[in-house]
Order: sequence, then structure tokens, then C-alpha cells
Amino acid sequence: MEKIAANMDPLFNPRSVAVIGASDNSGKLGFHVMKSLTKGGFAGKIIPVNPGTAEIMGIKVSTSISDYDGQVDLAIVVLPAKLIPGVFQECADKGVKGIVLITAGFKEIDDPAGAGLHDEIAAIANRAGIPVIGPNTFGMINFYADLNASFTPEFSRLKKGAIALVSQSGGISHLLGFMAMRMDVGFSKIIGLGNRVNVDFTQMVDYLMGDPDTKVIILYLEGIDEPRDLIETVRKYRSQKPVIAYKTGSAVVGDQASLSHTGSMAGRHEVYIGAFSQAGILNIDNTETLIDTAKAMAACPIPDGPGIAVLSGQAGPGMAACDVCEANDLMIVNFSEQTQQKINEYLPPLALRTNPVDMGPAWYDSSATGRIIRAVMDDENVNGILLLIMFASANIDVLKGISNFIMDWRQKKPFITCISAPPGIWDDEIRRLEESGAMANYPTPERAARAMVNLWGYKKL
Repeated sequence: MEKIAANMDPLFNPRSVAVIGASDNSGKLGFHVMKSLTKGGFAGKIIPVNPGTAEIMGIKVSTSISDYDGQVDLAIVVLPAKLIPGVFQECADKGVKGIVLITAGFKEIDDPAGAGLHDEIAAIANRAGIPVIGPNTFGMINFYADLNASFTPEFSRLKKGAIALVSQSGGISHLLGFMAMRMDVGFSKIIGLGNRVNVDFTQMVDYLMGDPDTKVIILYLEGIDEPRDLIETVRKYRSQKPVIAYKTGSAVVGDQASLSHTGSMAGRHEVYIGAFSQAGILNIDNTETLIDTAKAMAACPIPDGPGIAVLSGQAGPGMAACDVCEANDLMIVNFSEQTQQKINEYLPPLALRTNPVDMGPAWYDSSATGRIIRAVMDDENVNGILLLIMFASANIDVLKGISNFIMDWRQKKPFITCISAPPGIWDDEIRRLEESGAMANYPTPERAARAMVNLWGYKKL
């Protein structure tokens, strides 16, 4: 397995990629893989392999990988299952460093021949030290290498970021990717493990812990064969990078679906969740919270304690955020006497001036809003800040008045917001603040508060 581990880097950072089963027919997966590579901006050598044509997408075709006169680092394979053992042996003989096997028809099918094929190709790959992503996968993407080794060219629209997703489900990978596009969240890598010849969650966590482009690791699991290996690997790297997981298959029908989908039983759900907690993996129970939490962990420091300040431009959103916080072990703390005196100076008595603070009466005075936020930032009782501002015509200039010092403060404590306005009003300013690392913004106060809850939940683990 040492050679497999050594070849993980050329798998994700190849200088040359062969598409075995490349096609210029849009009805074939080989066409979409070629489109992903070429439109995704991969700067290395692309080698289409197909004995039946001379050129695909303007690139000269090789009749086989053996006939190509040059080094091949990565092979993406989209041929029928029965041909794969021969292709794997050819790749081994060629000195290929890594394989993405998109083809299905192995141990996930209800036919013993599929499991036999799986064992056969695993033996070839292991002897040659070739790490394999798949089979039965959509592929994988390394955004920092402009490598879209998948059959979905649209993944290349995602921005580069610090989150790596490792998933057993192509559908969940696509869902999270498309959600991230709408939320302007960036990824470092997306890996569809499929049915796992020799690269499983354990190997991916091991690799990603050393990946300089990745700060947060998301795992989507249905069922795995060796959960103990994963737990021990995460425990080995405890506190180095956050690992968050969404494990499905808690229902009886989900267990059988997992076997059909991934070739592994889902297993007893509560056992997984308990083991995750012991290893320091934060468990999440839905896709929306999964990506919200990853965004917060990539953008914010982990809080030192549970004390939260809620600063709201209107009372209602603040109350909604407080409900989520207090139901999940966060404390809406009392401000220090010095902080409270400052807030009292900036707000009239008719306002709610204790935590949560209703800053509505300061709408027309963005400098007063700024002074309130600054006072709370420095309060030793406060471990994290939730800032909630809903647009109204009267407060249109509020972001101009507070954005510079928020950027200068650069989240000495987690600073999570729900700053919301009609399209085109505050969008550019919110994007500038997020891209500078000054805050993480969410579309609702509840989601903002839940992100803060999960930062504290990870700290407790």
C-alpha cells in the first residue's frame, strides 16, 4: 500500500491524462469526460484513446494506451466492465500512476460475476501500486489543478476554495456542488469514491490531511467495509483539520439501498455516530447544514467558548437566532459592564440594549452601529458574534459604514452574519467581505446560528 499512497499525488496532480473510451458521440460518457477535461482548462497532455477514430475534439487519438509514446500519469476509463481487467493490466504495464474508473458493473450488481471482476481488477491495481477512484463513480475534480476528471463539465464552474468533499454518492456530490455554486462556496476537491477498489475514506482522509489546498473535509457515507480504519485515521490527525460527516442509511430500507448502491451495508447508524464523536468527527444530518457548516469552518476560527452576542438590525431575526443558539448549548451572555455602558450611549432607552441587541434605532447612523459592533468584538465574555441585518431603505448605507473595520478585525472570533437584501443592493459588498475572510454570511438567521452552533460543537469534540 506504500506505493499506492505515493501515487496519490500524481493521481490528483497529473501531467498527462488518457481517456480510455473517449468519444465524439454526445450519447457516450467518453464524450462528456473529454468535454470536462478540455473545457475545464486542464493544461497538461490529454490523450484520447479509441481505436475507431483519428481525432476527438481536435486532439489526435491513440488506438490504445500501449501505443501512446509517452508517460501517462492518470487514466480515466469508460469502457464496459468485462474489458476492465485487460485495460488495468495494460495500464500497469504502461506505468500509469492512477486510474479513475467510471464504469459500473462490479460488486454492486446482483451477480457474483461482478464481485469476481472487482477482485480481479483490485489484484492488478494493488500489485502495480495504482490508486483507483471508483468503479461506479462520476469521477473526481481537483480545482487547483484545473482537473475535471468527471463526466460533468459543469463542475468546473465551481470556485476554488478550501473544502474537500469525499462522497459515496454521485448524486449528493452534484447536489452539494450545485448548492455551493448558488452560495458562492469554494471547493479544493470533489471525489466520488464509488465502490472503492483500493481508495476508500481512510486513504482519502490520510491524503487530504496533507493537502495544502484543503482546510475542511466533508465525508458523505452510506456504508463502508472497514469503519475502524477510518476512525483510527481521523483520530490520528485529531484537531489538524475539521472532518464533518453526513451518514445516511439509518432506516431499514436504507441499509439494503446502500448495498445495492455502494456494495457495502450501511450498518447500525447509532454505532457509526457514536464512533464519529469519539474520533472527533462532527456528525451532520442534512445536506444544507453540511455545506453551511463546512463554509463556516473554512472561513471562521473555532470559538474558545459558548458565549455568543447577537446583534440585530431588527428584533425578530435576533430572536430567531437566539432560539437556535439556546436550544443547542450556546449562551447569550451578559456583556461586561464597560461594553454595556458603551451600547447604552449609542442606543436610546426604547431599544433592547442588552444581549440580544436591537440596533434598529441606529439605522440612520451607521457610525453608531459600527461602534456597537466594535464594543462587542472586544468584550471578553463574547466568544462569537452573530450579526443580522435585513435591508430597508433607511439602512441602505449601513454596510458602507461598517465594512472596513470588519475587514480589519479579520475574525479574531467567529463572525457569522445574515445580511440580506434584494438582489443587486448589497451583493458586491457581501462578496468582498466574505472573500477577504472577514465573515461568513447565510440567507437566514437560523442557518447563521446553526453554523455557529456547529463550530462550538466541533470545539467540544
